[in-house]
Amino acid sequence: MNIFVGSLPFSIEEADLRESFEAYGAVDSVKIITDKFTGRSKGFGFVEMPSDDDAQKAIDELNGATVQGRTIVVNKSEPKPEGERRSFNNNRSGGSYGGGNRGGENRGGGNRGGY
Repeated sequence: MNIFVGSLPFSIEEADLRESFEAYGAVDSVKIITDKFTGRSKGFGFVEMPSDDDAQKAIDELNGATVQGRTIVVNKSEPKPEGERRSFNNNRSGGSYGGGNRGGENRGGGNRGGY
């Protein structure tokens, strides 16, 4: 079972998270999500456990637990349906990057170098 773990302390490492879950059974993998530019933890991650029973026990015991002074959120990770994923262009006016109806964006026109 794939388990979502949220509200993690930014200082926690994958080995620490693995150790917390191994108390409930075997752990296949642990991944703390990091910012691709800074490498800093985003405060959440995923733990994969082969036994659904062990995973459910870990979820029941660890959800709401305090880790390094923070109350963590632990639940079964459910993949989002394909239609609900955020795309790069969501929430942008005009539906395209840099687009929109702001007016005056192409003031120079043609190849005349702008305004």
